[in-house]
Amino acid sequence: MTVQHADPTQFGLPTSELAVAADELVARVSPPMVYNHCVRSYLFAREVAAAEGMRADVDYDAELLYLGSVLHDLGATEHANGSQRFEVDGADAAAEFLRSWGIAEARVQTVWNAVALHTVDGIAHRFGPVEALVQRGTGVDIVGRDRDLLPAGFADRVHAVWPRYDLGYTFGEMLARQVRDNPAKGSPLTFPGQVCQLYYPTHGTVTWFDIVDGAGWNDRPVPGVSGSVGAATPDELAPLFAQFFNSGDLERLMSLYEPAAVLFAGPGERRSGTAAIRASLEAMIVSGAKIELRSRRIHVAGELALIANDATVSGVGGPVRSASTEIARRGRDGSWRYVLDDPYFSVGTEN
Repeated sequence: MTVQHADPTQFGLPTSELAVAADELVARVSPPMVYNHCVRSYLFAREVAAAEGMRADVDYDAELLYLGSVLHDLGATEHANGSQRFEVDGADAAAEFLRSWGIAEARVQTVWNAVALHTVDGIAHRFGPVEALVQRGTGVDIVGRDRDLLPAGFADRVHAVWPRYDLGYTFGEMLARQVRDNPAKGSPLTFPGQVCQLYYPTHGTVTWFDIVDGAGWNDRPVPGVSGSVGAATPDELAPLFAQFFNSGDLERLMSLYEPAAVLFAGPGERRSGTAAIRASLEAMIVSGAKIELRSRRIHVAGELALIANDATVSGVGGPVRSASTEIARRGRDGSWRYVLDDPYFSVGTEN
């Protein structure tokens, strides 16, 4: 149902000529899911403002709050689907509409700001109350933030008139499709870029660590909560393992393992967890064993790496040669650590 067909006594929606024109534009160019979201965002923003003691046309401009809310997702529609982030495409379209009505440029700018910033946390409120309330209203409707400020039963009444149509998922897919078809609309760390990776994971998730690793500056991970640093890249694991093992540096050696990792200390001898792996590696170091690792192949898929090395263990009897196999994972600190380490995947001995 459009705003103009809703019961005016139930929700007190604006009826000015400009408000009607904005409503007609959004209703004409938007799927019902998007249109309903825009109307609900306004209603929820208005209630959040009231709950916090803000007064219409005293603490915020009521007309601009309506316009910013109703027009905020034009960039998600084909009406304004350009080559910018959908928020910016939408802001430009909203500004064009308002200028066609001869609206003062300062008021146009407020609506532009509100639309362009509506998905950005921690910034909109610094521009003004309209920008802040548009961002908060959309947040109530998309992720439920501040929904506790709504009057009891209010959301149910709103949803009865303007249904959700599974907004959180359907709207996400709509934005993802835009970025899939035109990557310029959402780089990997933007909100549109993130939803594109969720809905269309053709090339895997791109993280901040991927971008840093691809910068070419060889920046290194920093210690995480544990205070330890693993390997910056999967191909560093084998050289670091050999270095730490052969020097007897057990603490740094353990930094190369996840806490729940699995190590095969001998053919078929499974050791799980930090304590068991530490005891096995310590026993090998004390025995006088030395290890040489030569990389054979590394396959990386997102946060996981499959690693194969030619391993030679010497110093305890005859040399033992094997093709080791490891699985490593990139952690939240950007470091790579072993999840599964089997140095004896293929065992041969030589006397």
